[in-house]
Amino acid sequence: MTTRLTVQSVLEKAIEKEIEAQHLYRDLSQKMTDAAAKDAFSQLSREEKGHEELLRKYLRGEIGVGGLKKDSVLDYKIAEYLDQPEITPDMALKDTFLLAANREKASHEFYTKLAVVHPTGGVKKLLEQLAAQELEHKRKVEFLYTEVAFPQTDGG
Repeated sequence: MTTRLTVQSVLEKAIEKEIEAQHLYRDLSQKMTDAAAKDAFSQLSREEKGHEELLRKYLRGEIGVGGLKKDSVLDYKIAEYLDQPEITPDMALKDTFLLAANREKASHEFYTKLAVVHPTGGVKKLLEQLAAQELEHKRKVEFLYTEVAFPQTDGG
């Protein structure tokens, strides 16, 4: 079944997801002992805050040409993005990175799909840029995953 949502409800849910990501990455940063992982998660948290602020501007109508009306209905499936698995306190570090990579993949797909329904213009470009940033986040987290899941040994 296809989910029918308005632009406003999608943006509100996207803002919630960006806030969740900020908290997740901030918390992971505080738990990390590896300096590179700590820094990466801290940076991801700040970038997700920037995404939240951009979405709030769009919702308030502060981003001009090319935006859809808030009551426009979007007719495509995004349930995979909205229903993320729960995080357990005893998750292994590599599984945490894998979960983060999946969240970033879902965010990339979400912004890509949202950009597709927008006409050419500033908002479409903004959504495409957000999608690209989420893909870069996925790359970063996947790198951390490989470092933890497949550690280098002294032998090479």
